[in-house]
Formats: sequence, structure tokens, C-alpha cells
Amino acid sequence: MNKFSTSVIAAVLLSAVSAVSAVVVAAEVPASLDAKNCKAEYPKASLINEEQGDVKMSFLVAADGNVVESKLEKSSGFKNLDKAAMKALSGCKFKPGTKDGAVAQTWTKVDYSWKL
Repeated sequence: MNKFSTSVIAAVLLSAVSAVSAVVVAAEVPASLDAKNCKAEYPKASLINEEQGDVKMSFLVAADGNVVESKLEKSSGFKNLDKAAMKALSGCKFKPGTKDGAVAQTWTKVDYSWKL
């Protein structure tokens, strides 16, 4: 292999590494929620019936941190717990996500555990 071929191969490899790095920088960072500052009230009927479980949800969070849309991904097994978690967390303020380094509307997943 001559000096020219080695230089070309090195340049191609460097270009590939740079392209991969650019993709990493351009990645989407989802919105986040400070769960300590956003809690749902345990539904009274669920307390009486000793219902517990984990609710998995997705939220579309606007650039201003407000929830635009919400989806139930996995039920706790109890409608009252699912509804209470969705309602409470939909009203919470999120830290907005980013796309390409700029604040943007993004989807984020949140798990909420109901435990007695």
C-alpha cells in the first residue's frame, strides 16, 4: 500500500467518524419530569380496595414544558389508578426536551408506581 492510499483510507475513516459524531450531537433528548414535585392523589376507592400497581405512560411535551398529548402505554390493572396518574401528570410542568440541541416538542415515557 502506498502513501497516497493510506492517506485516502485515513481520510475516509475520519469522515465516517465525523458523520457518526454529528448524528450523536443531533440526537433527540426527551423531556423530563421531576417526580418529587408532581404527585398524583391516591383515589379513595383504590385506597379502600387496596389497589396497587405501575402505570406506564407517554407524554408529548411542548417546548414550553406543557403536556400536549398523553397515552397510556401499560395499565396498572386498575382504571382508577390509571386515570389518576394520567390526569395528575398531564397537568405537571416538564423540563422540555431538545432536538439538534434546541428546545423542541418531544415524546417522553413516564412510569408511575402506586404503592400502599
